[in-house]
Amino acid sequence: MARAFGPLWPIVKAVVTGTLLGRTFADWSASVITVDGGSMYPTLDDQQSERALVEKRCLYRYDFSRGDVVVFKSPRNHRELVVKRLIALPGDWIQVPEKQEIRQIPQGHCWVEGDNAALSLDSRTYGPVPLGLMQGRVTHVVWPPHRIGRVDRKMPEGRIMPL
Repeated sequence: MARAFGPLWPIVKAVVTGTLLGRTFADWSASVITVDGGSMYPTLDDQQSERALVEKRCLYRYDFSRGDVVVFKSPRNHRELVVKRLIALPGDWIQVPEKQEIRQIPQGHCWVEGDNAALSLDSRTYGPVPLGLMQGRVTHVVWPPHRIGRVDRKMPEGRIMPL
C-alpha cells in the first residue's frame, strides 16, 4: 500500500490517523454544533451563527441536572439534533402552564423546553423525551468571539412540584 502512494504515503497515513482520532474524540468526549433556530434565544442566538461546545461525558451515567442546556435527537425526526433546556427529570412532577395541568415524568424520560417559548417545539408539543435520545450537554458558546462564555444552568420558577 505504501508503494502505491509513494511519497504521499506519510501524508495519507497522517490524515487517516488524524481523522480517526478526531472522530473518536467527537463521539466520546466533546463536539461543536451550530445553533439553528430561535427557540433558545437569548441563551443561544442563531442570528449570530453561534457555535456551542457539547460535552458528552454526561451520557455515560445520564448525569444531567435540571436547568442544563441539552442536545438530543428529535423525537419526530431522529436525523435532526435539537437544543433545549432540561426542565424535569424522571419521577418529577411538572406544571405545564399552557394546559393548566400537572404531569409526572415517566422513568427513562425528561421534560425539555426552549427558552423562547413562542418559537419552540418542545415537550409541550411532543411530551417527555426518552433519555436515550440525549447526545450531550451544551457547556460553552465558542463562536463568535464576543459571545464566548459558559452557558448557565437556570430553571423557570415554580415549575417543578414538590413530592
